[in-house]
Amino acid sequence: MDLSNFDLEDLLLAAIKSEVDSKELYLKMSKKTKNGLLQDKLKFLSKEEEKHRLFVEDIYRNHFPEKDVILPKKTPVPLPKVEITEDIPLSKLLRSAMDSEKSASDFYKILAERFEEGTKINNTLLYFSDMELGHYKILEMEKESMERFEEADVYWPMVHVGP
Repeated sequence: MDLSNFDLEDLLLAAIKSEVDSKELYLKMSKKTKNGLLQDKLKFLSKEEEKHRLFVEDIYRNHFPEKDVILPKKTPVPLPKVEITEDIPLSKLLRSAMDSEKSASDFYKILAERFEEGTKINNTLLYFSDMELGHYKILEMEKESMERFEEADVYWPMVHVGP
């Protein structure tokens, strides 16, 4: 991912928009499943994206104090967008979300290079990059599990209830 042609303001606005979109995506996905454990994981991911948004907004406000955070409808920065349709299987949504998380990880790693090494912003953006990979792994495990259930068209409502 080459971000060298983008200015810092565009990158930060793209990051904020991406976090907002991801939060909404995970909330919509959580409503699309009956699996309570998966719902909880998707809601957790949604909350993580909200925390990232707040931090990136702080960076924006500190670097552009004279400007309000106004998200563009579409950003010039090439980040994947996940579309939800009524008939799309949840496993395909999970796959698309995984691709987004991988791109977000790459994005934050490159964005961190715009800030002095070892600073709070640099370190936090690198941490976000690692967290996005963690999100990828969560989604990957759920996707693999979901594919098995979709293949067999099986769902057990009480599968996660303990003794």
